[in-house]
Amino acid sequence: MKDGNRESGIGNRVLVALAACLLVAACSVTVQSGARDAWPASARAAAEGLLAHGAAAWNRGDLDAFVSDYTPDATFVTARRVVRGQASIRGLYEARFRPGAQRDSLRFEDLEVDAVAADQIAMIAYYVLVRGDSVTSRGPTSLLLRRVAGRWYIAHDHSS
Repeated sequence: MKDGNRESGIGNRVLVALAACLLVAACSVTVQSGARDAWPASARAAAEGLLAHGAAAWNRGDLDAFVSDYTPDATFVTARRVVRGQASIRGLYEARFRPGAQRDSLRFEDLEVDAVAADQIAMIAYYVLVRGDSVTSRGPTSLLLRRVAGRWYIAHDHSS
């Protein structure tokens, strides 16, 4: 009887594993080939648009517009610390936006985009700060974008 129970137990485990595989397959989202090809392109366009908005706001000295690209609960990781929340991120940049403060022009280069999910994009780029003809700072930035109510925001920012 022990051998019968053992075989039955193995058979049950195989059936459970098979059922789990079928459940995963049934729950998978079927993406038509046209949509599959369009998603990475639209993710790249969304990422480029967000970076362009942020750089334009930075370059015209509009701190409110610059910070509006972050979710209220965003995290920002610098070389020295972790800053939590949009208001704290605003505080991090405030001195650079005061009247008369030195703020170099901002642009982004070498953008890499990974469409993680329909509402999330992981991206890597380099921020470049320029004064006249000279690059004053350049470093990597890694962002996780999240779409909320149809708009893309920065949920996590790691810039060094």
